[in-house]
Amino acid sequence: MKNRLKVLRAERDLTQAQLAELLNVSRQTINAIEKGKFDPSLPLAFKAARLFGLTIEDIFQDELED
Repeated sequence: MKNRLKVLRAERDLTQAQLAELLNVSRQTINAIEKGKFDPSLPLAFKAARLFGLTIEDIFQDELED
């Protein structure tokens, strides 16, 4: 799954650790999501969307959709 998490985080001057704390996950989880090694759970995707004021689709895209 592709995502814009790293870009959104950088636009808000957040470190991976800061974003992880806001989302109640580990920094390693944020790193893995940003690198496309881990897909977030649906509750985590909703939480990230609320945090950034976006829809889930604005942050996460299916690899097959371009």
